[in-house]
Amino acid sequence: MHKFIVMEGTDGSGKSTQIDLLCRRFDSMGLKYKRLRFPRYDQPSSALLKMYLAGDFGEQADSVNPYAASVFFSVDRFASFRTDWQEAYEAGEIIISDRYTTSNAVHQASKLSGSEREKFLDWLFDFEYRLLELPAPDKVLFLDMPAEETFKLIDKRHGAADIHEKDHAYLQRCRENALDICRRYGWDKIDCAGPQGLRTPEEINREVFEKIGQVLQIG
Repeated sequence: MHKFIVMEGTDGSGKSTQIDLLCRRFDSMGLKYKRLRFPRYDQPSSALLKMYLAGDFGEQADSVNPYAASVFFSVDRFASFRTDWQEAYEAGEIIISDRYTTSNAVHQASKLSGSEREKFLDWLFDFEYRLLELPAPDKVLFLDMPAEETFKLIDKRHGAADIHEKDHAYLQRCRENALDICRRYGWDKIDCAGPQGLRTPEEINREVFEKIGQVLQIG
């Protein structure tokens, strides 16, 4: 049985923190797992997506159509699977990934609307999961951070923002698109904020662990 989990969310939602906490749990339980993170900026397969995010093809997120932009990221995922984690996946190890094909669904589909958006999503998942023969996740968790909090967290970061992070209107569309995708594809939405403000990472992680328990067959 495959145990492939993807942690998804808009920028600043705390994906890496949640995966850190999950890995600590896995370590304490003696579970074998493989941790992934996309994009892989340090690998040759990320060359085109780095150019895209740096604004070399246009300084706005919408400068590159979603099909072309998605292929840049797809190539990196294909290279990663074939050279790094195919064996672990086929052996039934836990695979936990920070972003995946799901990120193109969140970010690139937000460039479209109506039937064009639906057509793109159908193409994206067919292209990667059938034609490229990449594994489909067994569970996708979407960390839902309110847009205003996302903007604050990004602004606090050190270093230059990419073309996605600079465009607040685009990030807002991404979140709205992601919430719709959660409903359509059955992703688990995890609220990062409640009536009292932001939830603690530990509180969020308890819910995350509960959601993945069935896939991993652990409690």
